[in-house]
Amino acid sequence: MTTFIIGLAILLVGGLVYGKYCEKVFGPDDRKTPAVAKADGVDFVAMKSWKNSLVNLLNIAGTGPILGPIQGILFGPIAFLTIPIGCVLAGSMHDYFVGMISMREGGAQLPKMIDKYLGKKIRGVYNVFIWILMILVGVVFVYTPGDLIVKELIGQESVASNPTMWMVYGGIFLYYLVATLFPIDAIIGRVYPLFGAILIISAIGVLFGILADGGANLTNLSFTGTMFSQHPGKLPFVPVFFITVACGIMSGFHGTQTTLISRTIKTEKEGKMTFFNMMLAEGFIAMVWAAGAMVLFNRGTEVSTNATLMIGVISREFLGSVGALFAILGVIVLPITSGDTAFRGLRLMIAEQFNIDQSKKGKRIAVTLAIFVPAIIILVYAKMNPSGFNILWRYFAWTNQTVAIFALALVTIYLKLNKKNYWISLIPGMFYTFIITSYILHAPIGFGLESRLGMNPESYAISYVVAGVLTLLYGWYTLKLSEKRKDIIASTVLD
Repeated sequence: MTTFIIGLAILLVGGLVYGKYCEKVFGPDDRKTPAVAKADGVDFVAMKSWKNSLVNLLNIAGTGPILGPIQGILFGPIAFLTIPIGCVLAGSMHDYFVGMISMREGGAQLPKMIDKYLGKKIRGVYNVFIWILMILVGVVFVYTPGDLIVKELIGQESVASNPTMWMVYGGIFLYYLVATLFPIDAIIGRVYPLFGAILIISAIGVLFGILADGGANLTNLSFTGTMFSQHPGKLPFVPVFFITVACGIMSGFHGTQTTLISRTIKTEKEGKMTFFNMMLAEGFIAMVWAAGAMVLFNRGTEVSTNATLMIGVISREFLGSVGALFAILGVIVLPITSGDTAFRGLRLMIAEQFNIDQSKKGKRIAVTLAIFVPAIIILVYAKMNPSGFNILWRYFAWTNQTVAIFALALVTIYLKLNKKNYWISLIPGMFYTFIITSYILHAPIGFGLESRLGMNPESYAISYVVAGVLTLLYGWYTLKLSEKRKDIIASTVLD
C-alpha cells in the first residue's frame, strides 16, 4: 500500500510543481486565442474552461489508461512509481506544449506544425504514422466498447456470429459519424460533461473500494535485483512495460486531441488546467485500475485473464453489482469518447493537407466517408480473424508511442528557437526513441532481430545496441534541425 500512496503523491505534488514550471517555460499571455480570433461556429468555438477540461480528458482517455495498466501491473509494484513519474515528466509535458504551440499557430493540427518546424520530408513520414494511428484508434475504440456492451450490459457472447454484436458496432459507428460531421459544441460539448462525470466518479469509486479493503494485497516495492524482472512471462521491463502501459504514461494520440481543444480555449492561461492537469487525471485513472488489478491478482485471479474481462471483475469486486454497472459504463465511455475525436481529428488533418474547405457540409461528408470505409474493413477483419485484434492492438500501441517522438522533436525545436529550456522535451523524446526502436527491432511483429540472427529469442542484446545508436541520432538530428529552422523565428514569438 505504501508504494501506491507514494505514487499518488508523486502524481499530485510532482504534477503541481512541474506543471507550474512548464507553464513558466512557455509563458502564456493575453493574446487572442484561435477560438476568439478565428471563430467559425464549427471547429473554432469558444467553450467554458471546465467544459474544455472535461472534453480534453474524455478525448485523451481511451482504453489505454485502463487496459494498459491492468497488464502493466504484472511487472510488479515498480509500476506504481513509473506511471506517475512518466506521466509528470513526459505525458503531461507533451500534452501541454503541443496544445499551447498549436494555439500559437492558430489552432494548427500536428501535421502542419511538423511541416513548419521539422520540414516537409519529415511531415511526409509523420503523415503515414499519424493517419494509420488515427484509423487504428477509431477501430480499436469501436471494438473494445462494443465487446464490453455486448458482454457486460447485454449478457451475450461477443463473437463474430452474434448479430447483436454487429448492431452495437454499427451504433457506435453512427455516433462517430454524427460527432465527426457536426460542430464541436453541438455534439461533443453537450454530452461530454455527463460522460466526464461517469468517468471520474467510477475511478474514484474503485479507489475508495481499494482503500476500504485496507490495501493488504497491494505489494510494496522491494529494492532488490528482481524489482525490474517480476513479470510472470519473463518480459523485460524495458521496453515492454512502456509499450504496454502506453496512454497511462505518454501517448502520441494525445497530441492530435489537444490541437482540437486549442481551437476552443478562450485564453492561453487555461492551458495548464486543460492540457497538463487532464493528463495527470489520466495518470490517476491508470494508477487506480493498476492497483485494483494487483489486489485481485494477489488474491488468486489468473494473471492470464483477459484485460477487458478484468474490468468487470475489478468493478464487481470493489463496487458491488450496482456500482460495477456504473464503473463499466464509465469504461465504455472512455474509448467511445476518444474514437469519435480520433475520426474528427483525422478529418481535419486530411482537410488541412489537401486544402478542403470544412465549412461546407458536402465536403465534410466526403472526407468522413473516405475515413470510415477503410476503418470498417479493418474492424471486420479484426473480428473475423481469431488473432486479428491482438495484431491490431500491438500495432496500435507501438504506433501510438512512435507518433509521440515526432511531437517531442517539434516541442524541442520550438523551445530551442525561442531560447527556452528544450531539454525538458528532448530527454523524454530520446527515451521513447529507445523504447520504440528496441521494441520493434526485437518483436515478432517487427524485425525479430535476435531470432533472425539465431540468438536467444528472449535476448535484447543487439536490439538495445542498435536502439541506443538510433536514440543518439534522434537527439543529434533534432538539435541540428533546430539550427536549420532558424528562419521561422520571425513568425514565432514566445515572449
